[in-house]
Amino acid sequence: MLFLYNLFFGIGFLFFIPSMIIRYRTRPGYKKTFSERFGRFSPERRKELQDFAPDIWLHSVSVGETVLALSFIKAYRKHFPDVKFVISTTTTTGQELARNKCDELTKVIFCPIDSYSAVRKTMNLLNAKKLIILETELWPNMIYQAKKRGMQLILINSRLSDHSVRGYRKLKCFFRPLLMQFDLISAQSQMDADRILSVAPAAKVVNNGNMKFDQHIPQNLPDAELEKFFGSEAENYRYLLGASTHPDEEALIADAYLSLKNKFPELRLLLIPRHAERGGDIAEILQNKGISFLRKSTLESGFNGTADKVDCLLADTTGEMLKFMNIADIVVMGKSLAGQNEGHNLIEPALLKRTIICGPELKNFRFLFDLLKNAGGIEICTDETLTAAAEKILSDKEYSDTVRMNAFNAVQANSGATERTIECINNIK
Repeated sequence: MLFLYNLFFGIGFLFFIPSMIIRYRTRPGYKKTFSERFGRFSPERRKELQDFAPDIWLHSVSVGETVLALSFIKAYRKHFPDVKFVISTTTTTGQELARNKCDELTKVIFCPIDSYSAVRKTMNLLNAKKLIILETELWPNMIYQAKKRGMQLILINSRLSDHSVRGYRKLKCFFRPLLMQFDLISAQSQMDADRILSVAPAAKVVNNGNMKFDQHIPQNLPDAELEKFFGSEAENYRYLLGASTHPDEEALIADAYLSLKNKFPELRLLLIPRHAERGGDIAEILQNKGISFLRKSTLESGFNGTADKVDCLLADTTGEMLKFMNIADIVVMGKSLAGQNEGHNLIEPALLKRTIICGPELKNFRFLFDLLKNAGGIEICTDETLTAAAEKILSDKEYSDTVRMNAFNAVQANSGATERTIECINNIK
């Protein structure tokens, strides 16, 4: 089975190269050592990593998983202060974040593509004792080579979405032996644990809860500097934030904003797309709707006049979500409207005590969605009722305060997954 995987991986990768090049060119982030994706390290990097001699290789993907990886390392160091980590990421934005935030006992690399050669070269160089993978990054060559070397193999904060579990069940003959390689699989919820066991009944699965509930918002978030974009009256405005939006959601939120502005003239719009490279397309949408805006990535204006007249900030940048979310009166979470239903993580706005609006289903975050829904911690809407949902929150401060505090308290009540996960890791024989 692995032979067939490697055969088709090589063929499939040829078709994947163009999109990889496009993302490399268009997405921001750290790119200097991108050749590590192919198992190629400069002589200086090879010496640096060999001398460093990491104990644990911790693999994340992009920004969200990297934030979680950094939090996990901090918690792990409370028990083992001298353990050395290498974090790997697949995206340039995740790479930049990890490099900016890691400590002196952590190095950062790009994760090799899952070819036998690239993985072997990286593992030979790192020679780590443990491989810990976040969520569900199942790369066969990485997993089988780690097991062959006698590394402890651990999957943490794992989950299987509706879409993924269907695929895993159809290809049990491939995924069952893969999941069986792990010495520990720590699931986000009992539903995720059950789904993994439905694919591999003998897998070593434990439900430790979602580690994202243990996130800590930095005490001193950078100032959003709204006066740069909205002028001298910025602190007197109220803000509607579209967070991690996807195609068609920006137009929907912009229409809702235009309707709301008639009743709430002090309202301003913030848009932060999930993929910053879509900034040009969103700018065109705003122009067509007659919404004056500033585009943060270029500071190009979509209006004639002064910043005091801007209605919208298009923050097509990366790594700035929290500082803008921190000042928002309403957070409309992306990938939940306009035909999208997979969702994004709601924990950060909950911890920031922001009032959250989202669509009626989050397939990738069912447990979290149900938790906040049952706690009265989110305002649920459809495309047609988005404007009414936002108007309700803006009109009723007592109701808005109740919703946001319900969300915060629900998240706080479900913390502790990271410590449970670390305990399980330490108990591996």
